[in-house]
Amino acid sequence: MGSTGDYHPLTWHDPVTERWEGFGIEVAERIASEMGVRAEFVKTSWPTLAADVQADKPTFDLAIGGITITAARKKTMAMSNGYLANGKTILCRVEDAARFRTLSDIDRPDVRVMVNPGGLNEAFARARLPHATLLIHGRNEEIPSRVAEGRADVMITEIVEAPWYVRRDSRLAAPLLGEPFTRGEIGVLMRKGQDDVLAFVNDVLARMAADGTLAALKAKYGLR
Repeated sequence: MGSTGDYHPLTWHDPVTERWEGFGIEVAERIASEMGVRAEFVKTSWPTLAADVQADKPTFDLAIGGITITAARKKTMAMSNGYLANGKTILCRVEDAARFRTLSDIDRPDVRVMVNPGGLNEAFARARLPHATLLIHGRNEEIPSRVAEGRADVMITEIVEAPWYVRRDSRLAAPLLGEPFTRGEIGVLMRKGQDDVLAFVNDVLARMAADGTLAALKAKYGLR
């Protein structure tokens, strides 16, 4: 299982203990258990995710975490059915919450927008915020604290990630959480041509939804 390990509360790799945890990690472990195998997690990154999935010698079999289903990804790779709603939103400092109510409020040269490289956050910022000052930071999990410290004004993030940081840092706010700029779903990513694996994963996800497992995991991790 490939995962970035930098996207709370879906996937987190502790660099000290080497442990993996999160909503997506537990989903991955259920999929592996249903297959009769043990999940082994492999670190990937947003810039290398697609290349890792499509490598001639695959780095891993499935990728899981905060991976949004998109038409572009489905052109070159396979994605499972969605198992968690998602959408773009922002993190900012509490004192700036009233300042940022629309994309137009953010799309200004004096607004510093920070994103992690290589993923949909960067793509969104480049496409929808062409006038803002874009800052690229390589470690996604460090961006909220940089916003809180005033080294950036806004983080482009998702509705599944933003509340986790707001609960843990009183300096942060997610003022547009109920009004995401985009709407989508998170799924499991894999190479094209694995139709049997795709069908199996979709079946496991459907059973997890039907037996209440997904709902229980959402409640455990504070997800909607």
